[in-house]
Amino acid sequence: MSLALIKPASGSCTDAQLAQRLVMEDLAALQILMRRYNQRLYRVARSILRNDADAEEAVQEAFYKAYRAIASFRGDSGLSTWLVRIVVNESNRRLRKINRLATWLEFNNDAERDDVTTTMTANEFSSESPEPNLVRSQTRHLLEARIDQLPDLFRAVFILRAVEDLTVEETAMCLGIPPATVRTRYFRARKLLRKSLGDDMGSTVNTAFAFAGERCDRMVASVMSRLREAR
Repeated sequence: MSLALIKPASGSCTDAQLAQRLVMEDLAALQILMRRYNQRLYRVARSILRNDADAEEAVQEAFYKAYRAIASFRGDSGLSTWLVRIVVNESNRRLRKINRLATWLEFNNDAERDDVTTTMTANEFSSESPEPNLVRSQTRHLLEARIDQLPDLFRAVFILRAVEDLTVEETAMCLGIPPATVRTRYFRARKLLRKSLGDDMGSTVNTAFAFAGERCDRMVASVMSRLREAR
């Protein structure tokens, strides 16, 4: 039977319990964990890569690496924080690779730079199977576009603080920066967004870069399939 079809156990387990089950190679626990944090990790990855497909790949790789390295999780921070650190590192690694490729292509004049950069396009917020109620929200799309335009240093901080509602301390731990830096970057990010959007962003903030439904299912199935092949 395909691992992608394993029915997860109850989602009432705590993160600590899931971590213990993962050490025992319980793949149902991994599915629970992925569905619990897919959206958070996707939002973080996308804040760095600014590309839907690249962000999905980064999250898949992050979960795969997390499963393989779960024995190294010591519980010094929350499991979710540990996962965010992994996806941040993976996203930055991919971004460096993209930038190196872009530089090489530009230097050699073998292709247009736009082929490898993450410049925003009109199709960037679309998906093969978009959630109907979210696609109709022009306000949310506008907000996502403005978030994408934030400077790199501010974008991930804003996503974790405003969208994922992490505390200053949790955000600092995830990104490996001082809490004071988190506060400063978050303040400046909000100021920049208010300048372009106005003061009232409403409830659309917490729906930005949603990751659910078929997209979440696809992510889980992909990681399960990869782990099956690795066994």
